[in-house]
Amino acid sequence: QVQLVESGGGLVQAGGSLRLSCAASGRTFSTNVMGWFRQAPGKEREFVAAINWSKNRTSYADSVKDRFSISRAGAKNTVFLQLNTLKPEDTAVYYCAAVRSDYGIPVHPRSYDYWGQGAQVTVSS
Repeated sequence: QVQLVESGGGLVQAGGSLRLSCAASGRTFSTNVMGWFRQAPGKEREFVAAINWSKNRTSYADSVKDRFSISRAGAKNTVFLQLNTLKPEDTAVYYCAAVRSDYGIPVHPRSYDYWGQGAQVTVSS
């Protein structure tokens, strides 16, 4: 079992920045991929970014790859998502997720086994 706890959400003006954190505990050795998804009202949950530290790879959705950055602090079992140049359309609940993957980085939410509680990010215009 893996537990994920998110923090860092909030309200920010368009063009501003936020940093989300996801702290993992429990059987963290059973996962090697952590990712971020978001879900806006009335929309399906969508992939944002993920990191596979076994292969030292990252992946980003096209809509965020020039603005967001994912990183990992291994000693603390924590993954960060830096959100820069935020736009109102980035407003959503952001979820962190974890899974074991032997091949790369899955992008569909159904591929992930563990989920955090979600953090609200609201970008005002």
